[in-house]
Amino acid sequence: MSGRAKSKLNDFVIKLGTVNGTGSASANALVMKTIFRMGVPVVGKNLFPSNIQGLPTWYEIRVSRQGYMARSGEIDVMVAMNAQTYAADLAEVSAGGVLIYDSTWPRHRDLSRSDITILGIPLAAMCNERFENARARILMKNMAYVGALAALLDLDMEVLRGLIEEQFASKKKLIGANMEAIELGFEYAHQHFQCPLRTRVQALDKTAGHIMIDGNSAAALGCVYAGATVGAWYPITPSTSLMDGFKIFSERLRVDADTGERDFCIIQAEDELAAIGMVIGASWMGARAFTPTSGPGISLMSEFIGFAYYAEIPAVLFDVQRVGPSTGMPTRTQQSDITLCAYASHGDTRHVLLFPADPHECFELAVAAFDLADRLQTPVFVLSDLDIGMNDWMIPRLEWDDSYRPDRGKILEGEALQKVEKFYRYLDVDGDGIPYRTRPGDLAKGAYFVRGSGHNKFGGYTEDSEEYQEVLDRLLKKWDTAKKLLPDPVVRRTRKPTATAIISVGSCDGAVREAMDRLAAKGIYLNYMRVRAFPFGRKVERFIAAHEHIYVVEQNRDAQLRTLLINETAVTKEKLESILHYQGLPMDYRCIVAHIERQVARGEVA
Repeated sequence: MSGRAKSKLNDFVIKLGTVNGTGSASANALVMKTIFRMGVPVVGKNLFPSNIQGLPTWYEIRVSRQGYMARSGEIDVMVAMNAQTYAADLAEVSAGGVLIYDSTWPRHRDLSRSDITILGIPLAAMCNERFENARARILMKNMAYVGALAALLDLDMEVLRGLIEEQFASKKKLIGANMEAIELGFEYAHQHFQCPLRTRVQALDKTAGHIMIDGNSAAALGCVYAGATVGAWYPITPSTSLMDGFKIFSERLRVDADTGERDFCIIQAEDELAAIGMVIGASWMGARAFTPTSGPGISLMSEFIGFAYYAEIPAVLFDVQRVGPSTGMPTRTQQSDITLCAYASHGDTRHVLLFPADPHECFELAVAAFDLADRLQTPVFVLSDLDIGMNDWMIPRLEWDDSYRPDRGKILEGEALQKVEKFYRYLDVDGDGIPYRTRPGDLAKGAYFVRGSGHNKFGGYTEDSEEYQEVLDRLLKKWDTAKKLLPDPVVRRTRKPTATAIISVGSCDGAVREAMDRLAAKGIYLNYMRVRAFPFGRKVERFIAAHEHIYVVEQNRDAQLRTLLINETAVTKEKLESILHYQGLPMDYRCIVAHIERQVARGEVA
């Protein structure tokens, strides 16, 4: 049964519904990479269950000639390979779209729609007939639908073949079987349907100078380039692959070719508290150390985080955020740890936060995090999320300045330490709130006690009220210094004057930018600022002051970014209006556009 298909050239979404654990991930990635190598901007979103296998899983591929990297909220081509979710998958297809299913088994007559095109391909039957091994039949069925999509979407078969040869370079005997399955699906589609569809890919040249990478891999590479040598962690979705990446890159780049000696240490701790304890110990000794985790891990690390803040020990934490409360939904995305990380631990604590918007910034801000932690002598949090961390993004090729030298901050050692009449660990010599530190074992002159209990500016134990307050006040001075050192926000101004703006953070960026383009096409213009760090600097303050009404777009229920802006700037509550998305799926532009259009229609904003 078929409806009138829309014509969508290089601007559509493919969604593939499969069963977790059947090997579909590599097949889906193959489709995305083929489109990328054809020069067409593309992004992949993996929507997977928290168990190992057996439950439904989906993969969305957005093809966008404009280069939009957020979800569109529409499904133009659905590959429905899971009978359990077939009805829901059918309902999700946008009018004028296409649904492809395995017609090996009969389809109930009620599972139909007159406004879409439905194409049945006997994938299982074909693979059962062609391949003998039971596991191979399951795996090759995935490759067969890749071949069918190649015919229907006009994918370049030579590019596809090249990717197969790369993927199985170490297992060349598998190349033939995989290509056979791909050609099986390709030929069937060509023989039974009009190919290509009106929804198809046409080669462009818009991916030159770009790569496909996930945020966790990019952050791991940033750790290596920043000079990190110690990683301690307890596995938790969605951050575990960050440490996996650090291990891979370190084994490639940090092993002496002559001696085989490894210049890195990776420790899987017994829990999150132990992991951050190891990081603090290694950092105190002078190493650059980090831990990747998620919200539940931050909760468990809280006491040690407070210790590092008060004892002024550098540490870098990567929080790849997922859905809460409690353990929530481990395989869904959210920005629900903003206030948790900003004020982690009991007592008066404030922490530096960095907010990457994509894998490119995961790399850049990973490097910045270590410099800032050393410079400020404090924990620094890099707040990514599952969408950034575990999904494939198209980003500009990563570049590196070989002149980079780590900023280790105020360290007294060797001759410089000898010249100091007397060393006091927590004395503010320069008036910026940042004292000097020493490395353990350097010189006896630099020795001091490290304690999380009350201490004075000289490093001695105290329960004196005034001495205690003096230290806390100095930490606030350091907080003000941090504002001058952190990355500036990214500001995008519209071509027409406006007193209305959007403030957002992290992975909301793609949806906000697309929403602004769509609103501008309707004559609604807004300025935009994406904050990249906390505490907020003067540029954030000035942007807020320059606008009458500001929408704060974020992915959590409780408006945590808005809360920080109200707590930490002079803005009034009335000026900031929340647009919130907290369903666990990556944000798309529609909720932003719908909210603002309603208000414009009612005359509530200009």
